[in-house]
Amino acid sequence: MILDEINKKTLEDVEKRKKDMPLDLLGRSLSANPFAPRDVKPYLTSTKEEPIRIIAEVKKASPSKGIIKEDFDPLLIAQEYSNNGANAISVLTEPHWFKGDLEYLTQIRRYVPTPLLRKDFILDKYQIVEALVYGADFILLIAKSLSTKDLKELYEYALHLGLEVLVEVHDKEDLTKAMKCGAHIIGINHRNLETMEMDMTLCEKLIPMIPNGKIIVAESGVSNTEIIKNLSSIGADAFLIGEHFMRVPSIEDELKKFKNSLDS
Repeated sequence: MILDEINKKTLEDVEKRKKDMPLDLLGRSLSANPFAPRDVKPYLTSTKEEPIRIIAEVKKASPSKGIIKEDFDPLLIAQEYSNNGANAISVLTEPHWFKGDLEYLTQIRRYVPTPLLRKDFILDKYQIVEALVYGADFILLIAKSLSTKDLKELYEYALHLGLEVLVEVHDKEDLTKAMKCGAHIIGINHRNLETMEMDMTLCEKLIPMIPNGKIIVAESGVSNTEIIKNLSSIGADAFLIGEHFMRVPSIEDELKKFKNSLDS
């Protein structure tokens, strides 16, 4: 299973980084940290004035597609997202399968005012401190990768540090975990991370099970305005879109079109 491989490699990398920069030293750098995390909930909550919220992703590669964008400049991409109405920016920091880098977070945070998500396979508190140090406002926790106990522990630790959490689910079991940890922002990923197959009906199955008052983010496979209209009509607040934006001729045109999906 690809998810198991990624998680195993992620933990190996974390242990190496802990040796190079122990947690107490990493934590000390927070006193000089210029990046206080922002509350992302208002940016992701659908309103009458702005019903479609977009988390636009800075994404070079993926396990299912390989290299997606050869001409890859994370800062320029993030600036284009920010200038054209993205409500938040997802920054992939996983280096092996997604060709991401933690340094991208800091580069983007320094020059872009839009809230940032650290998107990675977060399995250890160390990674949460890293996210804070490098400039993230919220992090991704994947329910499929964590026990209910570990998910709750990491979730509460992130909140304690001032970071919000997008809890990603792939099925009813994951959603149960998310509810037990008290998740406020729930991402429904149409892509099965174990098989890489897509199920574009997943939101329709899971959204009715989610209590009112939660922020629902639709992830993967969002590639046209009809999908956005449909998912918005059944309760999705925000849409995490990466690969599609990396492939289009004009991010500006596509982002504006998606933001105005309900006008057409």
